[in-house]
Parts: sequence; C-alpha cells; structure tokens
Amino acid sequence: MSDTSLQNFLVKIEFLETIKALDGRIENLAYHQKRYETVLASYGVADYKDLGDYLSPPQKGLYRCRVVYTLEKIVEVTYHPYTKRSIKHLKALTVNEFEYAKKYADREVLNALYAKREKCDDILIIQKGFVTDTSIANVAFFDGVEWFTPKKPLLAGTTRQRLLDSGFLKLADISINELSSFKAMAVMNAMIDFDIITKKIEEIIC
Repeated sequence: MSDTSLQNFLVKIEFLETIKALDGRIENLAYHQKRYETVLASYGVADYKDLGDYLSPPQKGLYRCRVVYTLEKIVEVTYHPYTKRSIKHLKALTVNEFEYAKKYADREVLNALYAKREKCDDILIIQKGFVTDTSIANVAFFDGVEWFTPKKPLLAGTTRQRLLDSGFLKLADISINELSSFKAMAVMNAMIDFDIITKKIEEIIC
C-alpha cells in the first residue's frame, strides 16, 4: 500500500467516544477529551477539536452521547436514552489474537464475541491466560483490602483511568486461574461508573 493510499485509509477510520449526560450535564468530559486527543496524536494529528463545543444533550434524563470522529473531523453526535444492562454472569472467552486499543466505531468483532455468551449476560475476554475486559466494560477485582484492574485491558477506559488517577484502583496482572482468590468483582465504563456485582466470584464466571 502506497503512503497516499495508507493516508486515505487512515482518515476514513471512525473512532468513538461514549459520554454520559445526566439532565443536560456532561460528566467527566476532560477524560474523554484526553483520550480523543491521544488517538489523534498517535497518528501524528494535532488539530484537536473541543468536544464540548459539539455536545448539547437533552436537559432531562440520562443519555449516552455517542461521538463519532475521524482523524479529520467530528462526523456525528447522537443522543440515546440509557438504561443500565444487568450483568450478573460472565462467560469466560479466550481470544488471544484480538486488538482493540482504540475505541473504534466498528464493533463487529466485539459483537460477534458477545454473541458467544450463551446464557450469560456478557463475556469476560481472556488473553494468554490473563483477564482483560467484558464486551462493554473494564473490570476490577477486590482482594479484601484493595481493588485491582488488569494492567493490559483491551481498551483503557475513561472511568478506569479516573479511578486509577484517584488511587482507588491498582494495576495488576490477573490470571483467570486466580479469580477465585478475590472477594468481589466490579465492571466500569463511562455510563455505569463503578458497578459491583453482588455475587461470589465463582458464581459470576460461567
């Protein structure tokens, strides 16, 4: 592929930010702005937009603001009423050859993996024996004293980063074989924040 063809391909890739809005108030925008800028910077782009200039959510209710962008522009901003998905059981699924370090608008592979959850509520993706994420959220585990989140998630989420910055979360390599040693589990993303699953670990993993 020539340099010109590669550049044309790259500028067409669509990325995504999912931002929480409650009663017209945008939450944790600085973390979304930073991730957006980090994505562009990774391709050598320094022409950042201020995401706040593009957001005008409904003034009543809980909404998921979906911001689609490319390396060149903000493509689309849409607002979707949000109801939290109940997650009580996770299907452990080993997927070694899969990379999702950036939040892409195209979720075809993740949706295909999610379809393999069987009777569970979601999947827990395992790579080379270590826990990463669910299909929609980062994860954390409680050892009785502190909460730990995987060092190498599929996607470094904004809520995960915020809780790391605050010192609430610690980083660790978490093997699928040691999950039973933890006392509790939580899932987190921009919409659900930090949600503790009120079941024993052995009851959560299908």
